[in-house]
Amino acid sequence: MSEHTDSDGFAALRIKRIVRETSDAVSLVLDVPEHCTSRFRYQAGQFLTLRVTVDGRELRRCYSMSSAPVEDDLQITVKRDPGGLVSNWLNDTAAEGAEIHAAPPEGRFLLRENGDAIAAFAGGSGITPIMSLIRTALATTSRPVRLFYANRSRDGVIFADALTRLAEGHPDRLSVTHHFDDDRGVVTKSAIEDFLDGLTDGADHYICGPGPFMDTVEATVLTAGAPRDRVHLERFTVAVDEAEAAGAAESSQGTEQVVIELDRQTTTAEYRAGNTLLQTARTAGLRAPASCETGSCGTCMARIVDGSARMLNNDALDDDEVAEGWVLTCQSLPTSRTVHVVYE
Repeated sequence: MSEHTDSDGFAALRIKRIVRETSDAVSLVLDVPEHCTSRFRYQAGQFLTLRVTVDGRELRRCYSMSSAPVEDDLQITVKRDPGGLVSNWLNDTAAEGAEIHAAPPEGRFLLRENGDAIAAFAGGSGITPIMSLIRTALATTSRPVRLFYANRSRDGVIFADALTRLAEGHPDRLSVTHHFDDDRGVVTKSAIEDFLDGLTDGADHYICGPGPFMDTVEATVLTAGAPRDRVHLERFTVAVDEAEAAGAAESSQGTEQVVIELDRQTTTAEYRAGNTLLQTARTAGLRAPASCETGSCGTCMARIVDGSARMLNNDALDDDEVAEGWVLTCQSLPTSRTVHVVYE
């Protein structure tokens, strides 16, 4: 903790400007104090964790930057969501000049270096991190970029004008394909196959949006021959298979204790059946690192040095990391009598 942040590492940022993108999406341009500049440098595709109080409840939510690091402003974009307490509160009440508390940027949905073409797939508000990636790629590389952008209707397109300007400014490098559900129905495998036609084998694929959309795109690009390490996912929410979750929870029934090493201290916690390793750490009173809690960002990663665990979702760790014992604690249920986990 520094003199400019609280015990959880959050700093107060001022809302410098509000941009109404659509009727149900708003961008917040944030003013980062000079003393926090180094802590809030970010890479394209990363997100901020905001901490707000709504109706007396402290809530934390993650929102991707839609700005690019090469730009002067730091901007996040938030779309209204049915039942979304924080997203709706921000759309309704955020005001210029107000303070909002944020933790430094995190996330691993990043531009891969030395790549060939970029194929980006966005569904609805999934355009937010994709926009940051596109802006950065166009400004700092010579890579060609294709964007497949799906929305329910034309009036739901976030950054419609900005995308048009980018395409006009880079006619030989950026092409944008819009898909509207009210015209063509939901995105299908054939629509993605048409979009992929002629794409080079060395292309990187970036996918963000609703679960069914991401599943369709991911399955199609992999079937088309894209290497797994060139398919990058950013999930806002995770729909866990109920049967898989039930099986994992049953496997954890025999777990008795979890040994947790965090901040050079070792804590032995009694295990409660069905809890993830992250929940176990919190129950023990520990401030274990975490952010998205969907298995996407890698903030909560730790290494299992004894015992075993099963991850319900993993969009952050590669196969080598998993083989070395790394897990995402927010998605991991223990499967042995004891588990020893180390946050490094």
